[in-house]
Amino acid sequence: MSTEAVTWAMDDAPMLRTDKGKADSTARHVLQVLSEHARPDGSNSHPSNMRIRYRTGYDERTVQRALRRLEKAGLIRATGTVQGRTVWKLSLHLKRPAFDWAELEAETEERKKSAAERQRRSRAKRVTHSDDVTVTHSESVTDGNVTHSDDVSHALKVRDVTHSESARHALNAPLTTNNHQQNHQEPYEPPADTDAPDATPTPDDETPPETVTAQTITGEWLERVPKRPPSSVVSQVAKQIKTLLEDHIDPDDIRRGLAQWMKKGLHPATIPAVVNEVMNAAPDRQPGSAFAPYGQQPDGGDLFDRAMARSAARRAARETQEGPQ
Repeated sequence: MSTEAVTWAMDDAPMLRTDKGKADSTARHVLQVLSEHARPDGSNSHPSNMRIRYRTGYDERTVQRALRRLEKAGLIRATGTVQGRTVWKLSLHLKRPAFDWAELEAETEERKKSAAERQRRSRAKRVTHSDDVTVTHSESVTDGNVTHSDDVSHALKVRDVTHSESARHALNAPLTTNNHQQNHQEPYEPPADTDAPDATPTPDDETPPETVTAQTITGEWLERVPKRPPSSVVSQVAKQIKTLLEDHIDPDDIRRGLAQWMKKGLHPATIPAVVNEVMNAAPDRQPGSAFAPYGQQPDGGDLFDRAMARSAARRAARETQEGPQ
């Protein structure tokens, strides 16, 4: 194999063209196979047609047509035969024109420009131009919320918002349309009753009831303590008060029970039990502890006081007995 012949067939040999002006790649491939079997001067190349077919993958007729095109263009010339095979001489003196590379660059640049132009047109088709947009001037617009039409079906349905003392949501109000001649519902006005008192109280006549929450009672309790308890204790107390309010326990009963619980110094978990004792204590027994207002010390001792007193007496007795020993 000659490097000179292979380089010529790959780069320097003129490129044949088809009838449509495209590069004849088939003939180029066959020429490269011939160069691999030639001497440095391009002579004595005689591969068999089977070898050329094996190298290129073409059928026999395609190889024969390619050889005829190469011979007609003067790139190869038959100089004899060897064992029934044609001996070819490559025309290494023929060179490819220099403008072939420039033409290839120009074709590449033109292809890039064409692709960019197709992409631009594709984007332009997806964009609505300003000439296709309909502009409505303010003089052509009807009054707000008014539909001038003889057909009620063209009017958008709107809702009458009913301002009432009830909790009914405005979405439950009757549906009406903007056509007041065909589908308008006048507000209902009850007949006047001169003897009935005024049913609408003024702000000065009635004071809305105060909403008592767990935070409210907890705040009152914190104002009563000398020092603010730990956060965990405050959280437990607030939780117990919230549970009692959710059970519909009267806030005043909770306040009285909380006052008793403060006096006893018990655990926050005992707050419900103390509130229950205050709520259900007999009026003739310990009236002060059951109905004393919030923050007021009850009169006399109750069940817990007596239990604590007995426990203190037993503890004092044990200490007295252990003292002499």
